[in-house]
Amino acid sequence: MPYRKEQFVNGEIYHIVIKRIANELLFQDISDYFRGIFSIYEFNDLRSVEIKERRRIRQLVKVQGDPVSDSRDLLVEILFFCFMPNHIHLVLRQLKERGTIKFMNKIGAGYAGYFKRKYGIKEKGYFFQGRFVAVHIETEEQLKTVFVYVHANPISLIEPKWKEIGIRNPEEVIRFLEDYKWSSYPDYVGKKNFPSLTQRDFILKMIGEEGGCKNFVESWIKYKGEIKKFANLALE
Repeated sequence: MPYRKEQFVNGEIYHIVIKRIANELLFQDISDYFRGIFSIYEFNDLRSVEIKERRRIRQLVKVQGDPVSDSRDLLVEILFFCFMPNHIHLVLRQLKERGTIKFMNKIGAGYAGYFKRKYGIKEKGYFFQGRFVAVHIETEEQLKTVFVYVHANPISLIEPKWKEIGIRNPEEVIRFLEDYKWSSYPDYVGKKNFPSLTQRDFILKMIGEEGGCKNFVESWIKYKGEIKKFANLALE
């Protein structure tokens, strides 16, 4: 990813999007999604990481299990996330100086290298669409809004025009989001998915624990659904 001049501040929260160049698929099968999950877990470490298959499998088991202590020296806290077929949403709180940039550079190089090797891509040049896009989350209201926005992204997979015409089947959408594996939303509503990947205590306390998160998102889906409030946060 190209060098960027923006300053990221320790303790501050950022909504980040990385996208495959030319809208091409970032994840082509389930193993790619699992590799993406592994990448954002494993590369969140100040130290250099050498990825080997046995380590990848061992760490994936850890990510899917109950939260445990580990030896990583975290660059950021991953508050919540969502993987879409051609892009990734991450909401991070920086812990180390330049931690956000170091983390995203590791993901960019590591996942791109994996993908190119797997699919035999020989062409040089950027794999992602330029540098990652970031929005500084400055208020609690912004954070709550982006919590809904990020976790609502997969709605487009079952209702492609929901942003234009609204949500036609709220109950089906609610069930779909709770079962969407490539997002932190299941963990936020009490369905163990990748519980070791995210640091959820802060958001759970702010919104009202697992029941509060569930009600917050479901109420928006059923009764609000206003896209205009996402204007400054809708990176994708």
